[in-house]
Amino acid sequence: MAAQMTRTNVAARTVAGKPAAVARTRLVARAAATQTIKRAEVPLALEEGPMPLNTYNNKNPFKAKIVSVERIVGPKATGETCNIVIETEGKIPFWEGQSYGVIPPGTKVNSRGKEVPHGVRLYSIASSRYGDSFDGKTTTLCVRRATYWDPEMGKDDPAKKGICSNFLCDAEPGTEVVMTGPTGKILLMPEATNSVLICVATGTGIAPFRSFWRRCFFEDVPNWKFNGLLWVFMGVANSDAKLYDDEMAQIAATFPDQFRLDYALSREQQNKRGGKMYIQDKVEEYADEVFGLLNDGAHMYFCGLKG
Repeated sequence: MAAQMTRTNVAARTVAGKPAAVARTRLVARAAATQTIKRAEVPLALEEGPMPLNTYNNKNPFKAKIVSVERIVGPKATGETCNIVIETEGKIPFWEGQSYGVIPPGTKVNSRGKEVPHGVRLYSIASSRYGDSFDGKTTTLCVRRATYWDPEMGKDDPAKKGICSNFLCDAEPGTEVVMTGPTGKILLMPEATNSVLICVATGTGIAPFRSFWRRCFFEDVPNWKFNGLLWVFMGVANSDAKLYDDEMAQIAATFPDQFRLDYALSREQQNKRGGKMYIQDKVEEYADEVFGLLNDGAHMYFCGLKG
């Protein structure tokens, strides 16, 4: 999730105590004619040692470089969201569910009238510890460009745009990125590989859950084989705003008994009361099943905009 200063984020986990049995459930959404997944080999040294935490801070930041910036939403999406791959050379390792801080270039004037560097913006990491290239040398962020539409001007007001999100979304390959972290313990995956993971996301809140499914389904980790269930609830405005839908379709085609996906499309679907379909409405549709899984030891995570 892009945990920016311009928005407030919710990230929480509910754990019901005991190891969960694998649940065999139906698949809600599946793309037709989708390429299946072949698990990639990864450098197993990243399985060793304690969880990395606050390796770098704003007084001692890490300097990385942009590898690529790709828009990942369609033309009718409400806003622009980018998948941003960053080269770290494996020097700022992390675990799935953690966040990085990014310090945008430039300065601001603080409340005392003093010119100071911009503060740290937190972004949930959207790749597994091995990165999208499976070598442990990169990381990925999922960033929505923050803009403000001024009705009087009839256009976006550049003076009110998100400083860090626009810096990242406009970055060219080779651009230096000043980073802190990793940080965070709330959204870590459970140790038990037979766990049921229920992941509820809105917008770029899908980021940490992408790190989950990359580890669970895309990587060959001999001492960590996921044989549980990953159930994703994804809330966005419309079909063009879906994020990483191609990857989830691949998972569905390859692991149909271990993956489940439900979308809440607020501008295309209606809830049972005839209103817009928001993420809480979609989860409510499966309330009995969700609570049953929680009673059996499932883990439930939430990440996205508050409000």
